[in-house]
Amino acid sequence: MEIIDAIILGIIQGLTEFLPVSSSGHLELGKAILGSNSIPEESLLFTVVLHFATALSTIVIFRKDIVEIISGVFKGITTLQWTEASKFSAKIVLSMIPAVIIGYKYESDFEKLFGNNILLVGCMLIVTAVLLILADRAKKTHKKVGLRDSFIIGIAQGIAMLPGISRSGATISISVLLGIDKTKAARFSFLMVIPLIFGKIAKDILEGQIDYNNSSFTYLGAGFIAAFISGLFACTWMISIVKKSKLTYFAIYCVIVGITAIIWTFL
Repeated sequence: MEIIDAIILGIIQGLTEFLPVSSSGHLELGKAILGSNSIPEESLLFTVVLHFATALSTIVIFRKDIVEIISGVFKGITTLQWTEASKFSAKIVLSMIPAVIIGYKYESDFEKLFGNNILLVGCMLIVTAVLLILADRAKKTHKKVGLRDSFIIGIAQGIAMLPGISRSGATISISVLLGIDKTKAARFSFLMVIPLIFGKIAKDILEGQIDYNNSSFTYLGAGFIAAFISGLFACTWMISIVKKSKLTYFAIYCVIVGITAIIWTFL
């Protein structure tokens, strides 16, 4: 992999992790176009590095929220009180359950769907577009995320493991369709993925699935920096987009890319 390829893929990951256009789908499309998945182990390590970068950018953007949540949880533990931070943490944990179960039970099946499966990516991008259009037409509310809501949003996050289904698009859309305030939906969507990303990275490392041998840390570093910087921009931008109800523009983009990907497979 050339450094320029690593930077391009890093930017793709950073932008599409937060923008509702599917980071996994775009990485598959990017790898297919650039021809950057000739060595599976190296490709997996690079993907993990990019996800780590976007997780860090999320932590930077929501650092105040995260500190407030952690301090609130400790306060609740020491005072034996059910604080707002403790409730929010419980919702995050509850939202993780479906994704963990789906990932554990069907991980090998999902892995088979990656690797130049451009037809699937194209079809799932169109599904993402439908969700975004429905969410944009939802009425404005001030409802917070409830325990039942968090579990349903978690199911959406689990389904978003499919390449082409946008994780942020699916979770935010389902949240809004459940009647949750759009700003609160975006905040919950971005915070709920942090423990999952770090958990997945830890699992891959402990199970020895990542091969560090013969890896070029130059292109890994280039991809990491590109993903981190573009992630900071995209996360901030996405929050503003959700507030202004402009998800339809991304729906149109997903339809165009999806149809293009489908046509690509038959050329």
